[in-house]
Amino acid sequence: MNLSRFPRRRYTEGWTPMEQLGRLSALVNGPEIWIKRDDLLGLFPGGNKTRKLEFVMADALAKGADSVITCGAVQSNHCRITLAAARKEGLECHLVIEERVPGSYSPTASGNNFLYHLMGADSIRVVPAKSDMIAEMEKTADELRRAGKKPYIIPGGASNPLGAIGYVACAEEILAQSFEKGVSFDRIFVTSGSGGTHAGLAVGLWGNRSGIPLTGINISRPNSQQVPLVHSLATETARYLGIEESLPEDLIQCFDEYVGEGYSLPTEAMTKTVALLARTESILLDPVYTGKAFAGMLDLIQKGFCRKGEKVLFIHTGGFPALFHYQKYFDSELFQK
Repeated sequence: MNLSRFPRRRYTEGWTPMEQLGRLSALVNGPEIWIKRDDLLGLFPGGNKTRKLEFVMADALAKGADSVITCGAVQSNHCRITLAAARKEGLECHLVIEERVPGSYSPTASGNNFLYHLMGADSIRVVPAKSDMIAEMEKTADELRRAGKKPYIIPGGASNPLGAIGYVACAEEILAQSFEKGVSFDRIFVTSGSGGTHAGLAVGLWGNRSGIPLTGINISRPNSQQVPLVHSLATETARYLGIEESLPEDLIQCFDEYVGEGYSLPTEAMTKTVALLARTESILLDPVYTGKAFAGMLDLIQKGFCRKGEKVLFIHTGGFPALFHYQKYFDSELFQK
């Protein structure tokens, strides 16, 4: 696939590291576990949305935008990275925050919320759970147009075909990096949320005929909703790339047992897993996405989903600033002696 025909802003110098988790692998006594460190992407402190925004922000600039609008949850990594990209490009950035858990928003909260204020978001508007987020962003866009601005709306997670190309590119990076390191992966695991990262990787791995199965761990929806969502976006992305061949019906695999009580609500397995990886490999997961997904992967390994001696890769999509907002959920895990 020739991705060079798509305009792109580069926010990261070179490839992100791909590390073998030797101590953790020995501890679980199962497959050889590797991790792709997309938490170290540019627009500090990094995360998967950086790859998507390289293409989306290039489109915004090409269309003459002077401001961007996006949306997310209370501790949205996507909002934080979009704001960082806007600051890099000299654009205004307006955020619409969905309070998915009633009473969870505080204007003085730490984590990503603190970074919104530190980087000077031009506006932050909070709306109730289940709001029509596209309509809410259009309200902000209308206000900006009336003020003479040229706003550009970025969907939540930058999860549209253009944004997903960032993870088609990542799939190609993984294959090239694997060849350079001399490692062949039997399976790749990824968090499955708004769907752009999962869909882009699926298209990239399938389109390059890698033969590597991709497994998503859901963090918000049941499979009845998540699998069609990701498959639809993957299909749109493939068409956007000019791929006429239909995607296999079974291309998208997800596990939905690890969501817990809902999006952003901590689970005991998540807190234990975040502490485990920090103490064995000095890598920080986040409480909303990668903590639950990594916990799900370890549980599947324990159940025999991956065989001993196989090589598996986990895509670390970033998000550690939210840890500081969720500290209270870790206190019993970290401070008991």
